[in-house]
Amino acid sequence: MERVVDIALAPREAADASLVREAAAEAAGLALPQVVTSRIQKRSIDARSKHPLVRLRVLVSDEERPEEVPAVDLPDVHDATPVVIVGCGPAGLFAALRLIEQGLRPILLERGKDVRARRRDLAAINREHVVDPDSNYCFGEGGAGTYSDGKLYTRSHKRGDIAGVLRTFVHFGASPDILVDAHPHIGTNKLPHIITAMREAIQAAGGEVHFGARVDDLLIEADRIRGVRTADGRSFAADAVVLATGHSARDIFELLHAKGIHIERKDFALGVRIEHPQAIVDAAMYHCAVRDPYLPPASYSLVQQVDGLGVYSFCMCPGGIIAPCATAPGEVVTNGWSPSKRNNPFANSGIVVGLSAKELANGPQGDHPLASMWYQRDVEQLAWKAGGQRQSAPAQRLVDFIEGRASKDLPACSYQPGIVPATLDAVLPREVAGRLRGGLKAFGGKIRGYRTNEAVLVAVESRTSSPVRIPRDRESLEHMGIAGLYPCGEGAGHAGGIVSAAMDGQRVADRIAVRQASR
Repeated sequence: MERVVDIALAPREAADASLVREAAAEAAGLALPQVVTSRIQKRSIDARSKHPLVRLRVLVSDEERPEEVPAVDLPDVHDATPVVIVGCGPAGLFAALRLIEQGLRPILLERGKDVRARRRDLAAINREHVVDPDSNYCFGEGGAGTYSDGKLYTRSHKRGDIAGVLRTFVHFGASPDILVDAHPHIGTNKLPHIITAMREAIQAAGGEVHFGARVDDLLIEADRIRGVRTADGRSFAADAVVLATGHSARDIFELLHAKGIHIERKDFALGVRIEHPQAIVDAAMYHCAVRDPYLPPASYSLVQQVDGLGVYSFCMCPGGIIAPCATAPGEVVTNGWSPSKRNNPFANSGIVVGLSAKELANGPQGDHPLASMWYQRDVEQLAWKAGGQRQSAPAQRLVDFIEGRASKDLPACSYQPGIVPATLDAVLPREVAGRLRGGLKAFGGKIRGYRTNEAVLVAVESRTSSPVRIPRDRESLEHMGIAGLYPCGEGAGHAGGIVSAAMDGQRVADRIAVRQASR
């Protein structure tokens, strides 16, 4: 007999395997000695009442049910047809793995460094305020995904096999917990080892990975891709090229526009990172003075319409750190991440204002394909000037910002390059600052204790998504003007986040395989 039952337990009980087994047996109508297999299939926190519960879906059986071990079996493709992939982030890596499964040989070109060498450049940003345009929090092995927390939940349920993506991560070293948690999370401290294992598997199967290989030209003949050229003069020939460059590859957007390849300006969002002491968020979300040690640090999700546009939380990082994510000198960009244990004393989240490309077309840049990108860059450069022309970030206490007064001092903050007092109305565009103020006022009424001067706003959160879309045919996924060119992932405007980018990489790889098979 095999049954799947739903049970709800106190956090301490849910952490005890024997108590879970006992409760699941009772729910299944089995005597405890009859239960041979008891396996959690889904886990979530229900904090709606004064006493939070852990809700579990458990497989119960009176027979042995061996747990399936995720496996990735890659064939040898040393002599197979090559496909060039530009970018080694989630979209590029998962495209490469799927191409190998389909019998094709991926050639991954990454402008940045491998994860080990990349760490030195991240340290230089934090300690010396030096930004390497090719190796930073956005560029390098694993892309921005390596240092963006490893949150794996997505709303893109119709775009691919989410469970398959999670199983692949487990195969390469992620905790099996991500297969059952409602909001799976790997942790930035664990992602580098997983990304390295993926790369080594690609290379062992016959794929190539080239670091320090910044693409500066596309080789095109008669509206058909023939390969790419890198900044050091190397050429890589292929009849299929995947552009998986991420949302910050401005030079690629400029290259496409210069070559007359159709691109489009796109809606995106811009705002700040807000940071609270984690204890404030825990108390509000779990209705307690002190968080139960069996509960994870609390998170939140907020949205509010202001003047017809959304103001919302983005990439919320409980127990996290605000990171400096500029990709060029002369700009300040923030993002957030958490380690696997989420055990830092602060909680941070992007709070951003949705900006429509139509609205931006009325601005000084006009209706240009790169108008949204220029708008984004201009704000980042203002933040750099307000931060003292370093990677120090301009910041203001939350209540001070809402009430329109300067902060005399600032609270402790996780942002390692440091924060400096600034009036954020002088950094953010008026249409952003006004809507942001309205949204934050509303959020103060939704979460007890949220509106406090213990919270600090750190500018600027601007890389929520690509400001440019590279259009493609809905069926073939090729660019509609250049045959064999496959815009892919978040940078092309077709995904958002690790999982959706990974699934988009798989979809593109499948289309390439179909095309190759028909030749």
